[in-house]
Amino acid sequence: MAAAEAGGGGDKYRSFLHGESEKNTVWRLGAPPNYDVVNKLFEDERTHVWPDGSLEEKVQRLLKSWEMELVHKVRPEDQKTVNSEKYCASTNGMKPLSRAEVMAIGGYNAFLRTKLPPEHRIYDPDKETLESGMATFLTAFPRGFAIEVLDVYSGPPKIAFKFRHWGYMEGPFKDYPPHGQRVEFFGVCIFHVDEEMKVEKTEYFYERGNFLASFLSAPAAGAASGSGCPVMQGN
Repeated sequence: MAAAEAGGGGDKYRSFLHGESEKNTVWRLGAPPNYDVVNKLFEDERTHVWPDGSLEEKVQRLLKSWEMELVHKVRPEDQKTVNSEKYCASTNGMKPLSRAEVMAIGGYNAFLRTKLPPEHRIYDPDKETLESGMATFLTAFPRGFAIEVLDVYSGPPKIAFKFRHWGYMEGPFKDYPPHGQRVEFFGVCIFHVDEEMKVEKTEYFYERGNFLASFLSAPAAGAASGSGCPVMQGN
């Protein structure tokens, strides 16, 4: 998984963030992002410490690097973990979005797409912009939204893995006041990668409803993860 490993430095868990390979990168906010705060949350509360060089560690690095590049790098030529010509992404079996579509609406809005009627949406990605989506979750999670890989079921070219995403709602979410508790969810993702380990397609499956409901009140113990098949529950 050379593409995911090369170009490290400056961040223990992400590649292509600092160094010579990024000297001409155009950053969305004018400079590389700093992940020190969310890295501390990750280190304090992760449930697995994968050995360096293991398949799980490589997939986790690819996941974090891919997310960083799609959120913070403006130009396709700067995104070294993504096959820009082929890239598309789908959530819970919905119609895939192209790279250009994902970049236009932002990762949060792409990830939270839904078929629910507008009146039943706690968060409506169709009414949000890239900027408003980022602001909403950065406000709700001032310490960031950590992610870890729990299991890897298959290696390239179709990398299937289970993940855990979590943070603390210490700021307001839209009109909902902060409750200070951990908000987390679990899901499954498939990365389709090419021979250079660049991601051509992502498929995410997770339970959207329970995740967003966690912002309304403090989650009960064990409730944030949801239950049953994430594909068959509400989109």
